[in-house]
Amino acid sequence: MRRTASATAWVAGAVLALAAFATHAVPRVPASDDEVVETLPVVAGWSGEQRRLRRELAQRPNDEATAIAAASTYLDLAREQGDARYAGYAMGALQAWEATPPARIPPAVLVMRATVAQFLHDFDGAEATLRMALARRPNDAQAWITLATILRVRGRYNESDAACRSLGRSGPAFYGVACLAENAGLRGNHADARQALQALLADPALRDADKAGTRQWLLTSVAEVEELAGRQAEADAAYRKAVAAQRSGYLLLAYSDYLQRAGRHAEIPKLLANEARSDAVLLRLAIAGAAARDKRAQAEADELRQRFEAAALRPGTTALHAREEAMFALDVQNDPKRALELARLNLRLQREPIDFLVFARAASAANDTAARDEMKALMQQIGLKDARVDATP
Repeated sequence: MRRTASATAWVAGAVLALAAFATHAVPRVPASDDEVVETLPVVAGWSGEQRRLRRELAQRPNDEATAIAAASTYLDLAREQGDARYAGYAMGALQAWEATPPARIPPAVLVMRATVAQFLHDFDGAEATLRMALARRPNDAQAWITLATILRVRGRYNESDAACRSLGRSGPAFYGVACLAENAGLRGNHADARQALQALLADPALRDADKAGTRQWLLTSVAEVEELAGRQAEADAAYRKAVAAQRSGYLLLAYSDYLQRAGRHAEIPKLLANEARSDAVLLRLAIAGAAARDKRAQAEADELRQRFEAAALRPGTTALHAREEAMFALDVQNDPKRALELARLNLRLQREPIDFLVFARAASAANDTAARDEMKALMQQIGLKDARVDATP
């Protein structure tokens, strides 16, 4: 949890790419109605439910509930597979309101549009859209949690706290407490954050099988707080409990990064074995292979390099992938100066702990004391405290 119209246009262009190649094909007329011209591939992740929603959306493009449901399923696919094309499909599902003045767009559609923008890292656009929705529907819990997350990612913790409190008033208090606990952990109030999250996990209602996703989310948050506190063994235990509760793409990437920092490179390929080969997954595999000096991992590195090079041909997308490219430059290509340049660019957009950690590691590898001082000043400005950054030489 990218940006401005240029990124949105690129995603929309990717949606049209499936049809674009057909304009250059030479037409062929089948000899009979029984002749199979071509067998179309099954798009990864499309289920009967997605196909049903597509049919309903085609029949009723102006139906709010159908459009939001279709956009939500596409966005879920984008998250699961790390494929921004599905975010383009999600935006397309909402196109019936493209020319509608914001004041006349249903608030739920605005929230869905903002959620897609958040996935694409268009944080400014997402925030503005959420505030428009909340001005008309101030008790929208989904809008508040999305806004709180965006403000947290930008390093605006006080504003995120305010959104968390509004979330607690608008929906179940449970979510407001968890939201505030995550912010407390970022500020260095690790004991308070840990206690709040553990108290939520102790709720007997979370023992039900259908609450596995909630348990996993809370356990992942606990693991991240423990990492911020420098309690590596406790973080590992929380990550393993989270994986046992329910696997998710975000969790597996976060745990992969933990394993990488712990020097447990060999465990990463097995952990990610069943994941879609998104850029983020390929990056972790390439880093693990480079750390283990495994020549077989060169294929992942080559494929990822080609993807980054292709993305660079699209104007305005460099910052979109800056974090991942910085990690690639640092841990696979052994180019700390390039990594530092990309990490600095990335910090202008997002300020999560991993962003500062990548910057710190790049500055250390580049032997750039001024850059490290710059990063420390920014951390102090926003109030982030991270034992891992402090331990970086």
